[in-house]
Amino acid sequence: MKKYDAIIIGSGMGGRTVATDLARAGKQVLMVEKCAEMLGGVYLNEGGIPANALAFKAQYSAQRDGMFIEQTAGYRTAIQDKDILIASLRETCCDALGRTDNITVQIGTASLAGEHLVRIENEQGDVTVQGDKIFINTGAVPIIPDIQGIRESRYVYTSSTIFRLKELPKRMIVIGGGYLGLEFASIYSHFGSSVTIVEKQENFLPNEDEEIATAVKDSFLKRKIGLLLASTVIKIEDVRGCALLTIQTPAGEELLYADAVLIAAGRKPNVAELNLRSAGVELSRTGGIRVDEYLRTTAPDIWALGDVTGEEQFQAISLDDARIIRSQLLGDKKRTLNNRGQFPYCVSVSPAFARIGLTEKEARGRGFSVKIARMKSEESSQSRIIGVRWGLLKAVVDANTNQILGVHLFSAMAHETINLAKAVMDAGVPYTALRDGIFTHPSMTEAFNGLFEHLE
Repeated sequence: MKKYDAIIIGSGMGGRTVATDLARAGKQVLMVEKCAEMLGGVYLNEGGIPANALAFKAQYSAQRDGMFIEQTAGYRTAIQDKDILIASLRETCCDALGRTDNITVQIGTASLAGEHLVRIENEQGDVTVQGDKIFINTGAVPIIPDIQGIRESRYVYTSSTIFRLKELPKRMIVIGGGYLGLEFASIYSHFGSSVTIVEKQENFLPNEDEEIATAVKDSFLKRKIGLLLASTVIKIEDVRGCALLTIQTPAGEELLYADAVLIAAGRKPNVAELNLRSAGVELSRTGGIRVDEYLRTTAPDIWALGDVTGEEQFQAISLDDARIIRSQLLGDKKRTLNNRGQFPYCVSVSPAFARIGLTEKEARGRGFSVKIARMKSEESSQSRIIGVRWGLLKAVVDANTNQILGVHLFSAMAHETINLAKAVMDAGVPYTALRDGIFTHPSMTEAFNGLFEHLE
């Protein structure tokens, strides 16, 4: 039986980083990925990178009015460009792993086979290997709701398989109004599809700041994206070259036709094939692998990181998980989940919205005395220059300390500018650092000058 110092199951950002750190420390590392087409992980192949590549192309497509046949041609080109990009990034990832001494990459389905043992199945057969340490980074998979006909329909896609759709659908129905659903609804609406979102919750983006959520909702309605809230799909059937959906709405049953149905009901930890019990690895209440503040599982010498833990599903979190493991195994042992701090995230609608910290409601609920800053995006000269005038910027400040408690941006370049807000919040300096900072002109960064001038 072959033995390694470390076995990494999954080749996503967190797993690759742990593998590289350990290999550079002189450890013999085996990385196992289920198939060659997924080297690099979900985010690279079926997640944020291809989605953002399409979102970028879609925004340019929206600026050029044309017949649907012309829009279809633009969509085909965007899909081809996305495929080329992903293949190139995957190759870069493989080259980087190949150039790193002490790392062996093996393709196959990995599962635990007892303490320190991993079984690998592929076309060549089964093999069991031993690892002093095991790291699980298998990510998450789409949740498939229990809807009649959902698995039989030829027109149903998930957030993973939608990237294989080569022809632009005239009509798309998105089941789920969370972040994934909104991103794809925005993308396909810009390409020229008629899009309707079906969301079971009554409130739109209920976990976000109410004013920002309203602004995002209004922008979708302005773009004629349909929103069916407090509604559920109860049946999907294929009829005459398309899908027919029966939807229960507050007003009664409604029938809608679609050329593509996107399931965006969220993603769940990818644990089904891991045989966790064989090694004593337990799951948490969220269905992810239970870990402590150091990302250790309930089994000795087994760690889990990234989406498979059932926590926040962002690539940046998976990367930071790897930093925690590096700190514990190779560093000063100070970095943990408990001192990670706040982190920003972004949803790639158009314009993007990004957030870090507390909403106004959350801050007041925690007993803070707050001051609020609001500014319309069109007040930024840069917004007008690039033609993205729609949007809202909002900040929540502690009235007693002048510390920023939260920043919420629904504006052009929000995915970039939110990072400056994080830097200021991490530094513990007051909001005046952004209000009075000298920034390049024109830029979206200098919108912070104006935003915090509106504080009241």
